[in-house]
Amino acid sequence: MSKSKFHKENKEAAEDWLLSYADMITLLMAFFIVLVSMSTIDKNKYEQVQKGMAKDIGLRETATPLQDMRSELLGQVTGAGVEDTVDVGKDDKGIVLNLASGTMFKPGSADVRPEIMPLLKEISGTLKQERFKNYQIDIQGHTDDTPVKTPQFPSNWDLSAARALSTLKVLNEMGIPTSRMKLAALADTAPRVPNRSDTGKAYPENQAINRRVEIHIYPR
Repeated sequence: MSKSKFHKENKEAAEDWLLSYADMITLLMAFFIVLVSMSTIDKNKYEQVQKGMAKDIGLRETATPLQDMRSELLGQVTGAGVEDTVDVGKDDKGIVLNLASGTMFKPGSADVRPEIMPLLKEISGTLKQERFKNYQIDIQGHTDDTPVKTPQFPSNWDLSAARALSTLKVLNEMGIPTSRMKLAALADTAPRVPNRSDTGKAYPENQAINRRVEIHIYPR
């Protein structure tokens, strides 16, 4: 065997691992592309993970869209002076606005009070921003456990549904498309605090807390 042929064969043998490595990388890339195409990304979880990663590797913490939205809503509630009856909370999916029924509606009705309209207009202004256009808005009506029976509202289900619908209509009139909104009537089935003691005694303050409209806002 000639010297040049010997060197050529050794060079080809030495480069064989590159072909195997390239094949492995190509297969891995294809695998991850399939995983991403099949997955549904939870934007809220993604933002939480992103924030945690930045903290772990010592990067400067940056605000996420949900944090920006919550800060704006908190500022609007504080500016309206209704912090005692409107709170801006959060859950695993996103932001939860709790609006006490006494602040939102006239007693025993689903008519939205004129006094709350400026705040709802500010809230709508935030939700209409381009960066939040893909956020879902779920509106829930809640009551306490005191039975309601009037010609207009035969039950707490009717009252909670009417209040959720009134809220949706106001937000729609302020420019939020109905395609972004859903509503639900929960009556007294999801209290924030107990309506009564173990002996059945009513807690009026707790019942006032449970009479509310909840607006859930989260990435779609």
